[in-house]
Amino acid sequence: MQHSTVYENALALSLHGAMKTFGPVVALADGTIELRAGEIMALCGENGAGKSTLVKILAGVHAPDTGEFIVAGQHCSFKSVADSKAMGVSVIYQEPTLFPDLSVAENIFIGRQPKNRLGLIDHGRMRKNAATLFERLGVPMDPARRAEGLSIADQQLIEIAKAISLDAKILVMDEPTAALSGVEVDRLFKVARSLRDAGAAILFISHRFNEVMDLSNRITVMRDGRYIDTHLTRDVTVERIVRDMVGRDVDTLFPKTEAALGETVLAVDKLGRKGVFSNISFEVRAGEIVALAGLVGAGRTEVARAIFGIDKRDAGSVTVAGKALPPGNPQAAITSGIGFVPEDRRKQGLVMDLSVARNTALTLRHKFSRFGLIDGRAEKRTAATWSRKLQVKTSSMDQAVSTLSGGNQQKVVLAKWLATEPKVLIIDEPTRGIDVGTKSEVHRLINELAGHGMAILMISSELPEVLGMADRVLVMHEGLITAQLDRNEATPESVMYAATASQEKNS
Repeated sequence: MQHSTVYENALALSLHGAMKTFGPVVALADGTIELRAGEIMALCGENGAGKSTLVKILAGVHAPDTGEFIVAGQHCSFKSVADSKAMGVSVIYQEPTLFPDLSVAENIFIGRQPKNRLGLIDHGRMRKNAATLFERLGVPMDPARRAEGLSIADQQLIEIAKAISLDAKILVMDEPTAALSGVEVDRLFKVARSLRDAGAAILFISHRFNEVMDLSNRITVMRDGRYIDTHLTRDVTVERIVRDMVGRDVDTLFPKTEAALGETVLAVDKLGRKGVFSNISFEVRAGEIVALAGLVGAGRTEVARAIFGIDKRDAGSVTVAGKALPPGNPQAAITSGIGFVPEDRRKQGLVMDLSVARNTALTLRHKFSRFGLIDGRAEKRTAATWSRKLQVKTSSMDQAVSTLSGGNQQKVVLAKWLATEPKVLIIDEPTRGIDVGTKSEVHRLINELAGHGMAILMISSELPEVLGMADRVLVMHEGLITAQLDRNEATPESVMYAATASQEKNS
């Protein structure tokens, strides 16, 4: 399906002027989108732009307060998810929820399993039907295997197979690539294109502009709960999309300034963990941003966890400001002046049911507690100070952190560690899953922290982020550091060569 034919295709879904409020909060002021058969439409917008609310309206989770909603030529008012599915709409989420104890085939056909003449479930026919679906998608999958232990990518393919079995004509893919490797993304895109070419209408939501530009036919942009514009992908630049999203030009996504480097703060010498990484040696000086780069599985996060003491190292030493750290002791790392912002903020960085104040003060509980009781007012004062500094958008310090956008959750994790006044900040994937405007804010904050003399070890899978922010780049491949590049030596080619080549080739 060529881009030029998109406007000639039948309208699969249209939503115009949808509004959704929750009490005094306007989550969606003007939800407007038109999706045509045989196209992939990308939906872009910052966190808080209204994308999630719009998706929930399409999925039947929320009913809009106002607006015109037409699917397949029929005026609709979905009262439930079942209503949405009955009209051929299916949503593929970032992290699907399958039944782990059931087989792949059982997950696809749950509640509508084929029956034999005796009224019993026909497992053979069910597995055969599932195999036909995967054959149509062009991906290998054993219908008889249990869902437990399947990768996120395979779980998403099961959800897509389920959607096809329900004869879904409209697929919504909500941040489907956030937890996938490059190979898995390529496989998903191949499936998406084949579905598009077969006439499906696909709505694709992603913060990754390279994916948006590569996959989509058209791009719709939202800002502050409102529809802004729709562009043919071939006719628009990333810069224009960013301007639509944030309402201004983002002069530079990587506001890196030269910092005066001080003494060595973090020294890692011949660090090793059997079967994971070995002979890892480097230093980070005061005011320096050192990036750990490499492909997924290279061992970058594992090195950071060993430095901080979450995982116990087998060999080597770690010193902070000249003082040796004991292995496998995160509390000693915190006391010595290390802060650690993990890759998975929701599972490892935050307690989602707790408030902004409680999460921010988690690392300082010893300061705020007396006789086993926490001083809530002191906790809120500290949280308010850091929320103000980091511009966390929250209604109050009592708001549950689970209700914040991804970018604001990341800021709360940063606040939690900055409140400890660390000498060294280890930050793993600082901008994963957050929008371009908040990315710029996080980059600016990292740059300011380095400017004030903090030593920063940054792990990132985004090459532009590595090249844009780091004073030095350490590249890892299969548990080894294969290159150390100064800022003026680090190029996409030099980093990727070291990330894919063996140590021998780089020695």
